[in-house]
Amino acid sequence: MTFFESIQTCFRKYATFAGLASRSEFWWFTLFCVLTSAFLGIFSDKLSGAFGIATLLPSLAVGARRLHETDRSGWWQLIWLVPLIGWIVLIVFLVQEPRPNRYGAGGDVYV
Repeated sequence: MTFFESIQTCFRKYATFAGLASRSEFWWFTLFCVLTSAFLGIFSDKLSGAFGIATLLPSLAVGARRLHETDRSGWWQLIWLVPLIGWIVLIVFLVQEPRPNRYGAGGDVYV
């Protein structure tokens, strides 16, 4: 999945927590959010904050779909609340290869 395809998919599935998301979809969208927020922060912290709030729900949704592809519940995103160790564990979960799961068909075919 390309950079622009992943952005389109994440905004099209703005609040869709069901299903799967490929690694490329998740990481391209994360890169888009970080770069856009940093760029907007150059001009205005309020503008950057507004963008962060506007992309919070699709970021959580794509994170849940990404965790589904590794056969984990989207609730695992809450592990980031554990200082340091939580971030490390969550990143390890998010970079793992897809595996058979209970949330849908795996592979590189995503709608």
